[in-house]
Amino acid sequence: MKCLFKAAVIGMSIAASAAVFAQSNVPQSNAPLTRAQVRAELIQLERNGYHVGDGDEAHYPEAIQQAEARVAAQNAAAKSAAANAYGGAAPAASQGGQPAAAPAR
Repeated sequence: MKCLFKAAVIGMSIAASAAVFAQSNVPQSNAPLTRAQVRAELIQLERNGYHVGDGDEAHYPEAIQQAEARVAAQNAAAKSAAANAYGGAAPAASQGGQPAAAPAR
């Protein structure tokens, strides 16, 4: 009976540690943004037609939603282009400065 209990406790601890490890590898989407990330997002929004503090409060929700939609479309297009691209610089495979074969003795 003690052996069965020990096996159950060990099995549960292994399963719990595996679950914790799996969760730690998932990127956290609710992590706070850095100042640089917020600044980059504002620059993207400004390039897509939304200007902070321009005095146009009458169209605030629609204007930012339209700019965010354009940014999302651009990001999706960039991600698609990167996924469909191929090729690139191949790493160098030659070793210069070494003799081709060991000298005979």
